[in-house]
Amino acid sequence: MKIKVPKSISYFLTVLFLISSYSCKKNQEKEAQAQSKEIKKEDPFFKLSLAQWSLHRTFNEQGVNPFKFAEIAKENGFEGLEYVNQIYSDEIEKLGFDAVIDSLKVVSENAEMQNVLIMVDGEGDLADPDEEARNLAVENHKKWVDAAQELGCHSIRVNTFGTNDPELWIPAVVDGLKKLSDYASTKNINILCENHGWLSSDVPVLMEAVKQVDMENCGTLPDFGNWCIQRENGERWGQCIEEYPNKYEGIETMLTKAKAVSAKSYDFDENGNETTLDYPRIVKLIKDSGYKGYIGVEYEGDRLPEKEGIKATRNLLLKSAKSLQ
Repeated sequence: MKIKVPKSISYFLTVLFLISSYSCKKNQEKEAQAQSKEIKKEDPFFKLSLAQWSLHRTFNEQGVNPFKFAEIAKENGFEGLEYVNQIYSDEIEKLGFDAVIDSLKVVSENAEMQNVLIMVDGEGDLADPDEEARNLAVENHKKWVDAAQELGCHSIRVNTFGTNDPELWIPAVVDGLKKLSDYASTKNINILCENHGWLSSDVPVLMEAVKQVDMENCGTLPDFGNWCIQRENGERWGQCIEEYPNKYEGIETMLTKAKAVSAKSYDFDENGNETTLDYPRIVKLIKDSGYKGYIGVEYEGDRLPEKEGIKATRNLLLKSAKSLQ
């Protein structure tokens, strides 16, 4: 006879298992301490967080438990965590939304890691020209605002898809962002717009929208990459046919409203330099802007294994910061 375990008990057993698993990894703790000492020795002007998308193959394809994210990040010398909501879709379906968020809070606290932000995808288009669809997207995002508050994050990152027509996009996205930012302000959470394709990567247009929202908790998350403003057949993630012409100028402009920064990387040469992005130049832009928060490592390449790409990105950030001293 099968015994049905109540969902609440199943959830607590999951958390207890994860805590127990973490506490047994003494060698990994020593490695994390060594990584932390290395970072402190470099004395960068920023803190390092790990964007969970850097490990999306690890979790989505290799089947590693996504509740191990805090453990993996700490092993690799990071202080902060940047979650990706879609990576927890299966866990939310099995355990329930609140149980997943509670589990993440317990595991991150046990690992002594700072929860920084949640990258939210798949919850509707905040710039949909149709107001009913746009309002539904706002409502769908609210639970992630609540989750960010529960976890101790400072922000959620949102997408601003809906239309690629600037005349339609600006009034729509301003309305969507205002409504969501109004709610988020009651939770002390920021709503961040990333250059993530379409008009969000057309920096003057994006910044005009943020200006019109005119709320302290509505800002930007400049990404080193993601500069495609138009793709074939109007697709969101298809072949790029037009890029924003000056990514360094774009990053510098977005930094004026930045509350988080994403260090995207794709590949590295034999000297450890990113092959498509001038990291020292970008890091100087960040320092000159006065930004001193977390910089999230987001390796998106496919040549190096994910953990090697993460380490290469982290090391390049530290080397670039040291070169400015």
